[in-house]
Amino acid sequence: MTTLKIMVKPNSLKNEIISMDGDRYKIAIKEAPDKGKANKELVKFLHKITKKKVTIVSGLKSREKIVELE
Repeated sequence: MTTLKIMVKPNSLKNEIISMDGDRYKIAIKEAPDKGKANKELVKFLHKITKKKVTIVSGLKSREKIVELE
């Protein structure tokens, strides 16, 4: 199991990994942070890239998140 620290930038033009700063990834997500839409889009985006099960462990209501990949 792999753990990632992620800083999410919602309301972006497209889903993309912007940068890696130390041990934290900065990821742009198209969806707004409304009713968990950005979280769902982040999980779909990471699953599409890694082909692994993605779970948000911490930070459901924050831009800073901790995500596990199985």
